[in-house]
Amino acid sequence: MRVKGKISSWNDDKGFGFITPMNGGKRTFIHIKSFNNRSRRPAVGDIVTYKLSTDKQGRPCAIDANMAGDQPIKRPKANTNLFTQGAAAVFLIVVAFFAISSQIRIEILFLYLVASSMAFFMYFLDKSAATKGAWRTPENTLHLVSIVGGWPGAIFAQQTFRHKTKKTTFRAIFWVTVFLNCGAFLWMLSPTGKQFVNALI
Repeated sequence: MRVKGKISSWNDDKGFGFITPMNGGKRTFIHIKSFNNRSRRPAVGDIVTYKLSTDKQGRPCAIDANMAGDQPIKRPKANTNLFTQGAAAVFLIVVAFFAISSQIRIEILFLYLVASSMAFFMYFLDKSAATKGAWRTPENTLHLVSIVGGWPGAIFAQQTFRHKTKKTTFRAIFWVTVFLNCGAFLWMLSPTGKQFVNALI
């Protein structure tokens, strides 16, 4: 959803300022890189429309901004990454197959389903919090849910809510948790892994 506001302060030397929403509320930080039209310099009093987002510290900021009179840039729809979603779905199907055929404990399947549901809901809450500038879910918590089996739900949530799909460091750690979990699942199929799981459960 786009927000309309007015630039209430602007430091042209440093290339950033603040926008005051037309409908009231706290001022929003904006950087020059967030404007689609870089050839036009912002000034105090300019009317702009923008989208709300958060910076690396979780603070609210404006992105995809257009000043009054600019033609909005039509961006192609984001790639929904059907390959990763398909891989996550296939993985859950494989887990279900091994559980139904008694090659792994049925509790393992339940763990993946519960953890994936939790991950999906946590990403939804974090996306909502990012939009509202509220308290965010720590990234370590999202990674923890992923590594214990919630990564398929996390993948569906990332693509559904377009959340946590661009931050390089987060993406790198996320895929490490995916590979570690898949490795742990393969180990649970081994005699040693089965023995350990049976003793644990």
